[in-house]
Amino acid sequence: MHPTHNTLSEPIRAQSIELLNKHLAAAIDLHAQVKQAHWNVRGLGFIAIHELFDKVSKDVEKYSDMLAERAGGLGGTAHGTIQVAAETSFLIPYDLGIADEPSHVFAISGSLAAFGQSARDAIGLSTGFGDVTTADLFTEISRGIDQQLWFVESHSSPKLPRSNVIGLHHPTNGPASNSLG
Repeated sequence: MHPTHNTLSEPIRAQSIELLNKHLAAAIDLHAQVKQAHWNVRGLGFIAIHELFDKVSKDVEKYSDMLAERAGGLGGTAHGTIQVAAETSFLIPYDLGIADEPSHVFAISGSLAAFGQSARDAIGLSTGFGDVTTADLFTEISRGIDQQLWFVESHSSPKLPRSNVIGLHHPTNGPASNSLG
């Protein structure tokens, strides 16, 4: 570790740096996944999804910086190369063959959700070993990821409960009765 006047003990800083680097690798991967979707999305709502993915990628890139800078501030080294990210990211690899909007929305939603869950787990871990500042950073990141997940998932078609649809055929119950007529 690099010398620092940070008053956290070296064992606490070492645990935080490891946790930060784990999430830095995943954030770099997530950024690349969102850019992949941004570049390759096709469909009727192209421009809206294309611009949304660009905004999400910028926010995720900001989180990468925050994670790396916290690791450096604790006297550590940020492991932020593409090679490290590819080797250590906990995210599921992105399917390069998809192009349609719903598939990209589904894939990006899954990656955002996985990253968000891990960030929430990191809040408890860093609090547990005594670094509440790193926990606060993960809280900020978690809040932002949850918001981006909401924005992306809002582009999914909502599914109406069958009981609210009058006059449609239900595949398991036969034709729906129309009690209005």
